[in-house]
Amino acid sequence: MTVVAVIPARYGSTRFEGKPLADIVGKPMIQHVYEGVGQSKLIDQVIVATDDQRILETVQGFGGRAVMTSPDHPTGTDRVAEVAQKLKAEIIVNVQGDEPLIKGHILDKAIRPFLSDNTLSMSTLMTRLEHAMDWLNPNVGKVVVDQKGFALYFSRAPIPFPRDLHIEQILSKPFGKKVLPKGVFKQIGVYVYTRKFLLRFSKMKSTPLEKLEKLEQLRALENGYRIKVVSVDYEPLHVETPDDLQKVVEFLSRPH
Repeated sequence: MTVVAVIPARYGSTRFEGKPLADIVGKPMIQHVYEGVGQSKLIDQVIVATDDQRILETVQGFGGRAVMTSPDHPTGTDRVAEVAQKLKAEIIVNVQGDEPLIKGHILDKAIRPFLSDNTLSMSTLMTRLEHAMDWLNPNVGKVVVDQKGFALYFSRAPIPFPRDLHIEQILSKPFGKKVLPKGVFKQIGVYVYTRKFLLRFSKMKSTPLEKLEKLEQLRALENGYRIKVVSVDYEPLHVETPDDLQKVVEFLSRPH
């Protein structure tokens, strides 16, 4: 089984233009992502999919592989699908280009279910929420799963929500001190698909819940596809703004 990771990287951004090329302790962010993905034991090849010559040349400059894609793609998934059309790989891993701390062993946990279950179409990752404000934050995607680890729903809302819980309780007590149930998880923006499903998924029309929540993965659920969700011990630090970038710089500058 051939596994290829594709990292969509767009130069233009309303919140942080040129983000993939932002310097993080001496390397552009896209290099941190590329090298982290390259640590995987299950990924055979890593490709950056971009619409900008500057990103292409930067990746090639540090010895990575990059390809140019259409500038008209509305989402990173569409950019990944364009690359996947030309690949012979069975499994495609979509890794966000703004996850400079991602490591290969984390990605491997999302890939492994495909090695033992040939009925799977898609998987993603989740990690336990540790902070109350993340649970309440609409910019943090949450997920609830069934007893076999398949997604029941993804939302920007605080889910699951205990019926007898009052928000005041959350804000006045340390999070995790028996205030919320154990099954409170945020989703990590890593997606693994069979190539066949990815190409089908990219051609599906947006669905009502997807449009409402602005979460692409709901399109799969609304069309009846299962998404395997693997729990990992990993705190993502993705970069949306220059302030986020500074947090990553500070983290990597600390002694570990």
